[in-house]
Amino acid sequence: MKGPDGKHIFGMVKVGEKGQIVIPKEARDLFGIKPGDSLMLVGDEASGIAVITSNQLTAMFNNTMNGQKMPGEENKDECD
Repeated sequence: MKGPDGKHIFGMVKVGEKGQIVIPKEARDLFGIKPGDSLMLVGDEASGIAVITSNQLTAMFNNTMNGQKMPGEENKDECD
């Protein structure tokens, strides 16, 4: 289900006995995730976990190195 501002709900997934989950096809297609791709799993104890593709991670590092803020961080300094 597509929500506002590029937000999506891909449905529920189950954690298998080995701790594995299946990323829904719609999400894999949307984010260009292919078998063998490396993904980073990050977490915030208050907000939860997120999966980041290598392209997203590279863009985040490039923006950080260039002193640019990521979308949604425009007002972050004002709140700290």
